[in-house]
Amino acid sequence: MVDIRFTLNRAPVSASVFPAQPAVTLLRETFGLNGTKLGCGEGECGACTILLDGEAVNSCLLPAAVLDGCRVLTIEGLESPDGSLYRVQRAFVEAGAVQCGFCIPGMIMRTVAFLRECPRPTDEQIARSIEGNLCRCTGYVKIQEAIRLAVESLGRSTAAREP
Repeated sequence: MVDIRFTLNRAPVSASVFPAQPAVTLLRETFGLNGTKLGCGEGECGACTILLDGEAVNSCLLPAAVLDGCRVLTIEGLESPDGSLYRVQRAFVEAGAVQCGFCIPGMIMRTVAFLRECPRPTDEQIARSIEGNLCRCTGYVKIQEAIRLAVESLGRSTAAREP
């Protein structure tokens, strides 16, 4: 077992983990953060996407021990203290992009990271940004609409809260 300390959704945490234990398992089983989904377990579907020091990563491929000293943000960490949704989450709801919902946390986390790097994306860039995240309900059109809506929201908000 390895003892690790890291920041999880803006709060310091610690845990004892097996070095090869996947981060997704730690987040779900130890910390009860079930928004991070375990889909394929092979880094192919993106359902387990989290932000690690601001970058979108597949937590099913990430050994939990790697989290030591890092900043981790999950879908649960996007919600503000008053319980309101983050603007990217709101955009997904408003665009009707949530179908079965299994892929949505990963899609949203990927989108948050993408829009930090590319705040004014083209439609082609939006489509490419979610290539590593699979939607079994074929909701890509609505998901891309949601990302465009989030871009508009970002453009209108001068004091937008960063996740």
